[in-house]
Order: sequence, then structure tokens, then C-alpha cells
Amino acid sequence: MSPFLAALTALLGLLASPPVAGVTDYQLGGAYAPEANVQVVTRDRTEKPAEGTYSICYVNAFQTQPGSYAWWKAHHPDLLLRNASGTLVRDPGWPDEVLLDIRTPAKRATLATVAGAWFVKCAADGFQGTEPDNLDSWTRSRGLLRESHAVAFAKLLVRDAHRAGLTIAQKNAPELSGKGIGFDFAVAEECEVYRECGAYTTTYGRRVIEIEYTDNGRAAYRRACAARSGTHSIMLRDRDVVPRGAAGYVFQTC
Repeated sequence: MSPFLAALTALLGLLASPPVAGVTDYQLGGAYAPEANVQVVTRDRTEKPAEGTYSICYVNAFQTQPGSYAWWKAHHPDLLLRNASGTLVRDPGWPDEVLLDIRTPAKRATLATVAGAWFVKCAADGFQGTEPDNLDSWTRSRGLLRESHAVAFAKLLVRDAHRAGLTIAQKNAPELSGKGIGFDFAVAEECEVYRECGAYTTTYGRRVIEIEYTDNGRAAYRRACAARSGTHSIMLRDRDVVPRGAAGYVFQTC
């Protein structure tokens, strides 16, 4: 899709979000052939979309992707978040991910240029939507980032995803639902575990993809199914979202 046509399509509201309550598979740990009833598949931006499905392109937009630190250090060292002593600020849960510095308009603009190129590539590959991860990185920044920084950067991502002809999801950060950022749908991890699902459904209605994980047990998944099966996309996955056939693989929907 040309940039002009993509922008016009977004302006007219013609970008189609994932099918409501569509059976969804989350394949971030590696691509594999989805089951026949799967309608929506999320894969990393380095993978190709799943044919015959609504395909969502995963982009780590607020932190470095594991294995990409050398690229960021070589090309944009000033965009890696550091504390006052110059130490890199890492995600404590994923220490091979460094937070990106979204504190100033200039840095956000440069980061948007990087992510925007990823969006264009996703669209050219055949993806229909994108999921920029770690919107909530400010909560792990040791006070260096603020919610307002995340909102400002997210608005740039929405702009550029739509220009590329992609829909764009709010990934987690329930407190940002209803902030008018412009996301088209939501991807919510563990919202039943933390009793946050209502924050997403209030803003996005049924346009919510919910992922619960087996390492939390299965009670939350059962509650989610009892409350929203048939009206929302709900899945249970193993935490590492490994491909089918790998040790630990779990994929269930309701």
C-alpha cells in the first residue's frame, strides 16, 4: 500500500481491526502453522505473517528486543535510557532488554522513525495490524520516565502505524485506556489475574485480545472463559510462547 493510500485509508476509518472474538494464537516464541480454526495470529516482525489469518506484527517499541543491543549501541546509543551515573536501565524481568529513552520530543521523533520503518516493513510483508510492546516501560524506569512520555510516544506510533496501513493495539497498561491515544484494539496479558480486564473492555468493547499464562495456574483463565467466552478473544499460553511440539507448549482458547 502506498503511503498516500495508507494515510487516506486510516483517515476514512477503513482499517479493519481483528475479528471480534476471533480465535487467536500468540506465536512470539517462533512461528508454526496455526490450527485450522485460528483466525488471528501474532508473530514477531522478523517473521512472515500466517497466511489466511488476520496477522499482527509484534514490535518491541519501548525497549530493545533481546539480541538487538549491539545494533542500538552502534546506531542510536543516545536513545538507550541511562541513569544519572550512566548505567543502562534494564527491564528487571527481562534483563536483556534495555529501556528506550522517550523523555524528549527529539528522542521520541527519532524513535518513531525507527519504529515507523518497522511498520512499513510489516505492512509490506502482509501484516494487517501491529502490537507495540512495553507501553508501560515507564513503570520500570526507576522514576526516569513518566506516563506522559509514554502517551506522547504512543501517539506517534499510532500515527505512523496508520500511515503504513496497519491497525495498532494498546498492549497492556490498563491505566492508559481511555486516554485518547488512538489505538484500534487492545492486547491484554493477564488482565484476569490482576482484575484489569474491565479497563480494556470499557474503552475497546469486544475489541480485546486476552492472554492468560499457565504459570499463573488456570483459575484466571477459567474465570475469563466463564465471563467472556464467545464475546472476546481469550487464550491460554505457556509463558515462553514456544512453538507447537516444543517442551512446555500450551495453547487453549474458549
